[in-house]
Amino acid sequence: MENTSLKVKNLIKYFHDPTTFQVLKGVSIDVNKGEFLSIVGKSGSGKSTLLYVLSTMDTDYEGTLEINGNILTGKSQNELSTFRNEHIGFVFQFHYLLPEFTCLQNIMIPALKLGKFSPEEIEQKAYESLRLLDLEDHALKKANKLSGGQQQRVAIARALINSPSVIMGDEPTGNLDSLNARAVQDIFKELAKSYGQTIICVTHDNDFARNTDRTIEMKDGLIIN
Repeated sequence: MENTSLKVKNLIKYFHDPTTFQVLKGVSIDVNKGEFLSIVGKSGSGKSTLLYVLSTMDTDYEGTLEINGNILTGKSQNELSTFRNEHIGFVFQFHYLLPEFTCLQNIMIPALKLGKFSPEEIEQKAYESLRLLDLEDHALKKANKLSGGQQQRVAIARALINSPSVIMGDEPTGNLDSLNARAVQDIFKELAKSYGQTIICVTHDNDFARNTDRTIEMKDGLIIN
């Protein structure tokens, strides 16, 4: 039990616009610490909705969500925001970097928001993340001067700044060519293996999914594999 990073039980979710539609139909999964999990399925299968519930960004659901032994169902938005910033890192299909900020400044933002460390300590941690992703030489470059692959690596470094136990990716390689996609995947594998971070990614990329520890497939709001 102590090896479980994330647990969701009997997750039910409805959309109500334009008409009521059940998008998740009693989903239950356990994800272990240090596991690299991919979620696949056709558009409309419910996979992105599931990820947003798992990430605590969507709270309008039935069932229970637990991360690192913390029951998060029913918590206030402020409580969830604090929990997310400390325990969950996010990597999206689009990097959402601030283009006129340097790589270093972009990476520091979540830690400055969390406020647990001094700016000097946060800068040191940001450089550590950049080193891990082989980007230290680009620290003072503006984000809009980097290639797409480099920008996505900066986004991963930003996700790592608060040392989250769980990293969630929504099509994290969707905008990358195959070479850069593989590089991002290798980074995730190393984070899971060497740092014990749990990685959960929604993907349409079959090559990406094949190279994760486990793949769950969704169809019509259910896990079918």
